[in-house]
Parts: sequence; structure tokens; C-alpha cells
Amino acid sequence: MVADRLAVYTTVYPGVQKYLPDWYRSVRSQTDQDFDLWVGLDTLTPGDVGRAVGREVSATWVQAAPGSSPAAVRQNALERIVDRYSAVVLVDSDDLLYPARVERARKALQTYEVAGCALSIIDEMGRSLGTTFGPPAGASIEALLPSYNVFGMSNSAYRSEVLRACLPIPPNCVLVDWLLATRAWAHGASMSFDAAPGMAYRQYGANTARVVPPFTEQQVLEAAGRVLNHYRAVMSSGCGIPVDKLEQLQTAQSRAETFMTSISRSARTLHNYVQALNGIPPLYIWWWCVAHPELEAIWKS
Repeated sequence: MVADRLAVYTTVYPGVQKYLPDWYRSVRSQTDQDFDLWVGLDTLTPGDVGRAVGREVSATWVQAAPGSSPAAVRQNALERIVDRYSAVVLVDSDDLLYPARVERARKALQTYEVAGCALSIIDEMGRSLGTTFGPPAGASIEALLPSYNVFGMSNSAYRSEVLRACLPIPPNCVLVDWLLATRAWAHGASMSFDAAPGMAYRQYGANTARVVPPFTEQQVLEAAGRVLNHYRAVMSSGCGIPVDKLEQLQTAQSRAETFMTSISRSARTLHNYVQALNGIPPLYIWWWCVAHPELEAIWKS
């Protein structure tokens, strides 16, 4: 173990290069510099990253095997990190770290085993959209996790002993962040969420998980498919989920399956649902657009 030093981990991949200069500047501007930067390489090389940034990037590079899935890229890096550090801060390379991101994560991890933080939502050009990602005020994180996610690969930090217990990541897993958070929750990890934004989160067409409306019908269909993939990954993991939490997950999975069946079978139901979804106050958390409880009358009819 590297005493007192944290790992900060990100993944780089084709298409992210234009965001890397701002991202790396934000890494270098941290008030807490007592960390080592680790970078998982999905197809790109250290030279590609250096050329994009305009300078040599100081990092520990983890090269994935050719043809590795995004999940395998992250598994390859995280399994090494948890054996060398007491904790890891997760950040996305297309987002921006606010100066106190690492400092506040370190402080939270002194009390909690998993720590998330709010995100200021920006557009592709870095302009503020005037919204903040995070659970509603007073909401229980533990109650949200079976159906929604607030712990992403850009706004989370884990103690290594907890993260180690959440590995391995199935190679075909799409929603790696939610899988890790769900496993941590299932294992009884203590979890916190900082309402002060620690990152600027870029919302644009390439996002896996959109949170800002308006949604299109195709986006809702894709989101529902990804949510169902998540439940399959969780249920097939064999991680010894306690009965009470397994029941909560099964209930959430059943709702998502019913929702998917309804919107897949009827174009009118999908159309009506998306229209109504875009007309209600949004929740700025991941997967709130799937099987929204206020719209049950539409997708359960």
C-alpha cells in the first residue's frame, strides 16, 4: 500500500482527446496533490494523450488487451489500484475536476466507505446548463440505488477494501458505475453524497446516461435496455446479496421489465410516455427516465 496517497483513476478512449487539455489542467489544479494519477487506455496510447494535452502527462498507464470491452478496461486497472492504495477517486476524462475534488473526497472517505459528489452539468462546449446532478434533498441514497444511480465513474470515491469486494466487473457490463455502487450497497458499505459539486459533468450526444431533458423515444428505449442489462449483471454476479436487498432489486427489475415490454410493444405508449416525461419536473440522477413512477398510468395501462 502507498501510505496516505490516493489513486485518481480515469479512462481515455477514442473521441475524448478534445476534452483532455481542460481535464488535465483541472487535475493539475487540485488543492490536494497527494495522489497518483492512473489512466486506463482504451485503444489510445500515452503518446496520443500527450499530443492531445500538449505536454507529457505524468501517470501510471494501464494498457488494455486489444479488443477489450470498456468494462474489461476498467477491471484491468482497478484490480491493480486496490492492491496498491487505500482508496481511489474516480473521474471521467471528458469532465472537469473542481479544485477541491480530491481534497473533499479524501475527507469524506475518512468517515464513509463510498463517497459521491454532486455534478454541475455543462454542455459539450463547457457552458453551464444551470442544473446540478444529485439526489433530491432529503432522499435516501440507499432507497434510490435499486432503481437509480448517483455514483458515477466521474463523481465517486471508494475505500479499496470495499471496491475490491465489488470486483470483478463482468466483461459485458455496460453500467459499470451502477454495478459497483449496487454491490457496495449490497455489502452494507457506508455511503455519503456531497451536495457541493465536485465536478463539471459534460452532457452531450455521446453520453451513455443522459439526465437532462428533452428525451427522444430512442433515448428512452436505449436507457431501458441498459437498465435491464444492469439488473442481469447484478443478478448473475453471485456476490451473495442479502435477501432483503435482493428483494428490492428484484422488485425494481420487474418494474423495468414491465416498462420495457410496454413501450416496446406499443409505439403509441412510448410516444405518450416520452411526451409526458418531457413535461414533468426532471430529476437530475441517472436512469430517472426509465419507468417513472408518476407516469405509471401510461406504461402500465
